Amino acid sequence: MGDIRQTIKRKKWNMILGALDILMMIAAAYLALLTRFEFYPSKVALVFLKSVFQYMPLNLFCSILIFMAYKLYSTQWKYAGISDFVNVIKSVFISSVFQLIGISMLRWEIPRSYFFLYLVYLMLGTFFIRLLVRLIQGKEPLRIKDTNKKKVSVMLIGAGEAGNIILNEIKKSAYVNKSIKCIIDDNPAKKHTYLSGVPVVGNRHTIIRNAIKYDIEEIILAIPTLSAKDRKEILEICKQTGCHLSILPGLYQLINSEVTVSSLREVEIEDLLGREPVKANLPSIMNYVKDQIVFVTGGGGSIGSEICRQVARYKPKKLVIIDNYENNAYEIQMELKRKHPELDLKVLILSVQNHLRMHNIFQDYKPDIVFHAAAHKHVPLMEDSPHDAIKNNVFGTFNVAQEAGLSGVKRMVLISTDKAVRPTNIMGASKRVCEMVIQYMNTQYDTEYVAVRFGNVLGSNGSVVPLFKKQIANGGPVTVTHPEIIRYFMTIPEAVSLVLEAGAYAKGGEIFILDMGEPVRILDLAENMIRLSGLIPGEDIEIQFTGLRPGEKLYEELLIDEENKKETENKRIFIGNPKMMPPEQFGKLIAELDHAAFSEDPRIREVVKKLVPEYTYQQTK
Repeated sequence: MGDIRQTIKRKKWNMILGALDILMMIAAAYLALLTRFEFYPSKVALVFLKSVFQYMPLNLFCSILIFMAYKLYSTQWKYAGISDFVNVIKSVFISSVFQLIGISMLRWEIPRSYFFLYLVYLMLGTFFIRLLVRLIQGKEPLRIKDTNKKKVSVMLIGAGEAGNIILNEIKKSAYVNKSIKCIIDDNPAKKHTYLSGVPVVGNRHTIIRNAIKYDIEEIILAIPTLSAKDRKEILEICKQTGCHLSILPGLYQLINSEVTVSSLREVEIEDLLGREPVKANLPSIMNYVKDQIVFVTGGGGSIGSEICRQVARYKPKKLVIIDNYENNAYEIQMELKRKHPELDLKVLILSVQNHLRMHNIFQDYKPDIVFHAAAHKHVPLMEDSPHDAIKNNVFGTFNVAQEAGLSGVKRMVLISTDKAVRPTNIMGASKRVCEMVIQYMNTQYDTEYVAVRFGNVLGSNGSVVPLFKKQIANGGPVTVTHPEIIRYFMTIPEAVSLVLEAGAYAKGGEIFILDMGEPVRILDLAENMIRLSGLIPGEDIEIQFTGLRPGEKLYEELLIDEENKKETENKRIFIGNPKMMPPEQFGKLIAELDHAAFSEDPRIREVVKKLVPEYTYQQTK
């Protein structure tokens, strides 16, 4: 219905413009004669009036056709630029010449100055009419078209406000070496119209055809209101053209008048996930960190540093970052000091395995909230170092959780993983034990302990996306372990929004899980990244299959079958309730695991399996 209304509205404006042009042609003819005779109507000979007005029907017919040919009735005058008004000059001049030729061929009497005066009046009139329409419909200043050397041919997707701003900035800039050749828009009311002289040639299904027709080298997607599903579909089509792709990040830039060519970014793999991002109403739920002392362990890592960024926005009383890698800790420290100079920030370098130091820090700072993101996470590396995986992940978590309870922390949130479900590797099994530690501690102390379980995070340190980027930059090959391997993916901000919501919803003992939509095939991910780099998979960049690594699954699970999920206020987040081991039994087994880990017992996997019966592994020599 909206498209129909827009079409009717456009036709209405065209009819108004046409009617005003006709009136202006009649007025220009009479004013030309009146001017010739010094504005004395009595001096205007009837023979001249007869010549002009007998020819008027043919003049109107020819002129309207000429105006239509120069797109004066299909241009979106709200966004009109200099090139559009140049078309007005051309069309008025040609229609005036046609009138001169016609009257001359008929040998009708007319003053010679009439034709020049008619041209001047008609030019002024048509200019005034369109400037008036532009004033009514829009307020953007005229953009002057620059005439640089040969430019990159660009297809613009989006004939709306954002698209117009991008188009006109490209036209006026002396530094942007691009030229918009055509525009794509799904709104049928905009088809065959012109935006600052550039034709709107069709909808998304014509992208490939028009990319060939206009010899397009780059495509810019400038629809900030586009849904994730539509964005994915359009980008999938664009990838087939082999053109360089750029995208306008988000709606907020349009709202804040920040739409510029410099705000365009490369298309990222996140744009091809094809689902709406998880939305958390953080301003309404983040009061629980305001004026609180917050600890973030692993605060220099991908997830930990993002937790720090988001927590810092909500005015904690003090933020304490704990990390054992000084470079990452230093980087987030400098960033937060720059962006939040008012923040009371403390950065401490230590391992969560250091029980005595952790005890002293908790006693010194008395935190209210703890986000525990410190962990070893690389599956193949941990398979070769199982004892260290258990020491850092399980007993690092145990140390933090115990000190949280002893010092009276209100809430502790553990970062977990989908690899904790039916684990086939020591890293996943260790994270499942961490979840059990959280559930156990929840029975021992007043602190509200919760865990947050999610899948792979795009762009995190050591994840597949940075690896593929490096491999593509080096000319390949891109290595994929198995053609059918699939994974769930989410963005770092999504993961962190879930962590922060978990802290808000926590009552104690829950495992929060994100509905992450459909999983992504890693082979498709690799091919998409190659295409986004302007290359062809299998031709420019080879893809090699290396075989599943030790402990690696073809697919990951977020829940096990027997868990009954419960929804939270956020419909994309639910709560799983894994079966708890009796505290006495868990206490004995965790003590046995402690001995196995720190005595370097080669049978450590057997001990882990006692705690996590669903853990499966290959026997090692």
